[in-house]
Amino acid sequence: MQIFSNKINDQQFIDGLKKEFSEAKPYKHLMIDNFLTEEFANLIYDKFPPLELLSRHYHGLNENKSEGADFNSFDVSFSQLREALNTEEFKKKVEYITGINDIFSTQDNLGCGVHQGKDGSYLDIHIDFNIHHVQKIHRRLNLLVYLNKNWKEEYGGKLELWNEDVSKLGQAYLPLFNRCVIFETSEISYHGYSKITVPEGETRKSFYAYYYTEPSSFKGQYHDTVFKARPEEGTMKKIKTDVKESLKNNIKRTMLKLGIKF
Repeated sequence: MQIFSNKINDQQFIDGLKKEFSEAKPYKHLMIDNFLTEEFANLIYDKFPPLELLSRHYHGLNENKSEGADFNSFDVSFSQLREALNTEEFKKKVEYITGINDIFSTQDNLGCGVHQGKDGSYLDIHIDFNIHHVQKIHRRLNLLVYLNKNWKEEYGGKLELWNEDVSKLGQAYLPLFNRCVIFETSEISYHGYSKITVPEGETRKSFYAYYYTEPSSFKGQYHDTVFKARPEEGTMKKIKTDVKESLKNNIKRTMLKLGIKF
């Protein structure tokens, strides 16, 4: 079964994506609708794993969502998508579009997997971890494929891309069915989604792939996810978030230096 839509092989379309990525604000990114073939997108939508099958469930100050990467328990179509996103042919297209060379993913939960959130789910604004804490490789790109049919504006859950000091929303995309967003992960790539309000049985679903390069491309120091409060969330939320994130990252940075697993 063909996985990617035909336009992914159209050079003129790829050239357009390259221009879009380089000129995008608030940081480099692009959006592709109808990324997968209709047949394959419908297949992984129908086979999307239920929440109870996912291994990680986050319920905290800054996030309320679930995540899973156990491809052995997922339908085989999810492994097929993971493999397709990691072929040399596809990676060369991504490298051409983004200007980031020699990218690769990993076979663990920090490589590919799925996210899902039920009513009330949210993910506060954040930048992602910059170094794979086990393999010590540099995280460079996020690729997200949304799998939500009939998603309505009033449900919320837009992917929000914020400016570098989280003072202004730069761009927002509804998580529509078969929509792909690729963005550069950096020290200013703040993103997240606000709390969703959805009917019983509806969830916000996506497939993720993270791309890395060798650590020689990295000049800074390690940090895990760094959350920030939105401007309208008030002083108390900002203080709680900043204190929690500072403690978390100092502890994890120390553990990493000492060779302690986390």
